Amino acid sequence: MRIHLLSVGTRMTGWVEAGFAEYARRLPPECRLRLVEIPPVARGKGEDSARVVRKEGERLLAGIPPQARTLALEVGGRLLSTEEVARELRGWLQGGRDVALLVGGPDGLDPACLERAESRWSLSPLTFPHPLVRVIVAEQLYRAWSLLHNHPYHRA
Repeated sequence: MRIHLLSVGTRMTGWVEAGFAEYARRLPPECRLRLVEIPPVARGKGEDSARVVRKEGERLLAGIPPQARTLALEVGGRLLSTEEVARELRGWLQGGRDVALLVGGPDGLDPACLERAESRWSLSPLTFPHPLVRVIVAEQLYRAWSLLHNHPYHRA
């Protein structure tokens, strides 16, 4: 099983790339985390944000691997504790299907992405910069894996 983090945005700062890479590297091959950067739509002066979100949504949907379980990361999604993320990860591993996590651009996810998603996950009621979401997701997945395997990284 692979986890595909599909995220709108390219050319992240060094600390974002390093943070994501560190936690992705720590995950074992049976739940490898792969980042798929989706190029954002160019925004012009007076640009219609609905059109931008729709085009970015089309790009996200096109990047989802066939038969992948799809989750949308969005503020209105379900808040999960670390233990609940670990239970979700256990289910993903047992199911054997790839997982696609969708992260929209600054204006959010297109309704078509939300409809395609089997579930919605909220990291927090706070709003995070989209680059930081990559690091948080990677760290939480590693933390969930460490909890499942009694690794000392997670100390509840």
